[in-house]
Amino acid sequence: MMETIESRKPHRRWRKFKIIFFSALVVVLAVFVWIRFYFPYGEGVKTGQLNFVVRKGVVFKTYEGKLIQTGFWSAKAGAVQSNEFNFSIADKEIAEQLMNAGGQVVELHYTEYFGALPWRGFSKYVVDKIVNMEPAETGAEIPPVLPEVPAE
Repeated sequence: MMETIESRKPHRRWRKFKIIFFSALVVVLAVFVWIRFYFPYGEGVKTGQLNFVVRKGVVFKTYEGKLIQTGFWSAKAGAVQSNEFNFSIADKEIAEQLMNAGGQVVELHYTEYFGALPWRGFSKYVVDKIVNMEPAETGAEIPPVLPEVPAE
């Protein structure tokens, strides 16, 4: 039995359609992943007192930190909490500088992404530069203790 030319045309059309459909699907998926995880959504500078920087992770060891900003805000009405900025650090040198700066007031430049990647960190905010670093204010100065003078 020989196939006729007419019977091959629908098969070729279906094969061509599948190739175009799956190629378009791969392109759309690649664009979605690029926008979600690699396209910088925003960038800026946050200032606050550095709470901690740690290196953690099971498979991918990443540097994570927390900055406590001045002022108070709340997601719920009637509640008060401090404004915390959780971030990941991409560069090991920056992370080591921040590990030695606990408690200091720092200005950190960050890039914001739509989503986090396990090898980049747990946060969608990735710190890429230290803008400024200064010791934290400790409040009012404590006057020196003077020896008591015996009363006469």
